[in-house]
Amino acid sequence: MAKKERLIVVGGVAAGMSAAAKARRVNPDMEIIVYEKSGYISYGACGFPYYIKGDVADMEALLARTPAQMAEQGVMAHTRHEVQAIDAGRRVAAVYDYATGRKRFEPWDKLILAAGASIGRPSIPGINLNGIFSLRTVEDALTIRRWLEEMQPRHGVIVGGGYIGLEMAEALAAHGVAVTIVDAADQLMSSLDVEIAALIQAELEAEGVEIRLGEMVQSFIGERLVTDITQRVTALVMGQGGSRGGLDNRFRVREVVTDKQSYPADVVIFGVGSRPNVALAQQAGVKLGQTWAVAVDARQRTNVPNIWAAGAVAEAFHLVLGEPIYFPLAQVASKQGRVAAVNAAGGRASFAGTVGTAVVKTFDLAVAQTGLSEKAARAKGWTVDCLMIEATSRAHYMPGHAPIHLKLVFDKNTQRVLGAQMIGKDGVAQRINVIAAALQAEWTIRDLAGLDLAYAPPFAPVWDPILVAANVANKE
Repeated sequence: MAKKERLIVVGGVAAGMSAAAKARRVNPDMEIIVYEKSGYISYGACGFPYYIKGDVADMEALLARTPAQMAEQGVMAHTRHEVQAIDAGRRVAAVYDYATGRKRFEPWDKLILAAGASIGRPSIPGINLNGIFSLRTVEDALTIRRWLEEMQPRHGVIVGGGYIGLEMAEALAAHGVAVTIVDAADQLMSSLDVEIAALIQAELEAEGVEIRLGEMVQSFIGERLVTDITQRVTALVMGQGGSRGGLDNRFRVREVVTDKQSYPADVVIFGVGSRPNVALAQQAGVKLGQTWAVAVDARQRTNVPNIWAAGAVAEAFHLVLGEPIYFPLAQVASKQGRVAAVNAAGGRASFAGTVGTAVVKTFDLAVAQTGLSEKAARAKGWTVDCLMIEATSRAHYMPGHAPIHLKLVFDKNTQRVLGAQMIGKDGVAQRINVIAAALQAEWTIRDLAGLDLAYAPPFAPVWDPILVAANVANKE
């Protein structure tokens, strides 16, 4: 009997589990093994802020598959296992088992890197104080929610005004925390244009969130919890052991110091510096691209034979720019994982590319973007024209109607649509998808104006905001 071909998947979240499940369907005879460093696989990380806030009552709702369920499908998924080295020549992976503390060497025929990304911990004084969190894993989300419920912090500082920062501002506020967002940039959401970012800031400030831009965090200040220290030392002396971590871990954050001022903080969310986990790939001889993520072709192949990469560890091809970008969001990761799996399992598939579509919710506000911002398009040399309109999300006489601000970016010479940004409290996410489709089809503003969009008073006005923007652009 011929030996089964073995596929090892490094990482068990969006890209990794999509890859494992797809490979099993493509090749029922392949041996498929997943190694995940954390204690969970196949979870909806995008739902973490809503679990922390309390909209999602139980973490179980965010867990799509367990190792036992994957085993029933013929995929062996091992949690708390870290692939620490890859020998591409001998096709062997060094795997460390955190439960046993042992390392073993596993052979492979095909390998998919889906190691994701992480938020770096810069060498800022006090960065390891209790109460300072990043948000990447199930364990992170569980710990943050427990901290909010048990410690009941009054003041919170979020470092970074990107996706995580906006979502976590709402989550912390729901727990009665007075929130301050600190960002070294001069606007929130640096991927957006300044006028859209200004509307986000105005909404957050209306919700009581303090925004401090152009400030660099220099240190975190803590204080010793004397009572807790005394109790732990007493427990150790009495031979009762203690909680995990050394005594230094019993220092709790109390203040965030920037280059301009300081802010009280009982909880800190560190949401900047996300970077692909490429150390393992580099050790294996896998080349990085211009974004410092793993370089892949349309079939998710790396430069090393029989190694593919997908998800937040890898680059993605941007259809408007015509070049690779780093876009570590779940929808791209899942698609890339499936493509890598088909090819690793003996089939043939290609990733169609991305136009960079994303939407984020903060309080009642939805902020969406697709394609290029005005500043990004100009930086790449396009002769850019753009406009911004305000229109209503539904017929003006219907309950629930709300203004939508829509910025449309297009090429002045060819009239090709290059991107769009929207912000509003109703009907934003669905509309950005329409323009994303137009970008993928390389439409002009005239094509966009000709769309036959659905109309009914509870859902849209006769002239949808997309049509309003396209018609104004055509007149200009």
